[in-house]
Amino acid sequence: MSTSHGPAQRLFVAGKRLLGSLLAIGETRLRLAVLELEEERARLMGMLLLAGLSLILLLLGLGVLTTLVIVAFWETHRLTAIGVSALVLLGSGGLLSLRVLQLARRRTLLTGTLSHLASDRELVETSRESR
Repeated sequence: MSTSHGPAQRLFVAGKRLLGSLLAIGETRLRLAVLELEEERARLMGMLLLAGLSLILLLLGLGVLTTLVIVAFWETHRLTAIGVSALVLLGSGGLLSLRVLQLARRRTLLTGTLSHLASDRELVETSRESR
């Protein structure tokens, strides 16, 4: 009789298959994480480019508008025009920075990978309970 079909050999083969399955699942999840990181990087680069260009245009527009307001009130209320312009600009900047902080706190990185890992964990837990 051959000993290749004994209980120890079957346990070894089952363990080997389990390890192979775990490695395949891990590789799939890692590929998903890498793909999400690449997509997030491309999205962030596009956002940074657009944010930089819009910031430059907004600063130029605000500078011209502030100059227009100050020149228009130069003879009568020049200090008031300068003060109101400064307050409007500082207030807008403060509100925008609060909005940026709010957006920065939102988690979007690797959400797909985390949800797949959570579903994998639930599947493993339900298979343990069904035994």
